[in-house]
Amino acid sequence: MLKSSFLLPLALSVALSSGGVSADTLLLDSVQTASAVSRPASGVTKERVVQDFGEPQQRLGPVGDPPISHWVYPDFVVYFEHDRVIHAVVPHH
Repeated sequence: MLKSSFLLPLALSVALSSGGVSADTLLLDSVQTASAVSRPASGVTKERVVQDFGEPQQRLGPVGDPPISHWVYPDFVVYFEHDRVIHAVVPHH
C-alpha cells in the first residue's frame, strides 16, 4: 500500500511537469499575437467597421435566428448579430 501511494503522486508529477510548460508557452504566445492585432470592438456597427478597417475580403451569412454573419479580413474575422459586432477573432494560421 505504501509503495502505490508513493508511486502515483510521483508519476503524476513527472507527467505534468514534462509537457505543461511548453503548452502554456504556446498558448501565451498565441494570446499575445492575437491581442496585438487591431480589430473592431463589440457593439460597433457594420458601417463603422468599413469606415475603420475598409472593405472585407469576404462577407458571409447571415445564418440562423438571430441572423449571424461574418466578414473576413486579412488578420481577423468579425462576427455580427444583425448589424452589430458581437466578436472579432484572430484565426489560427
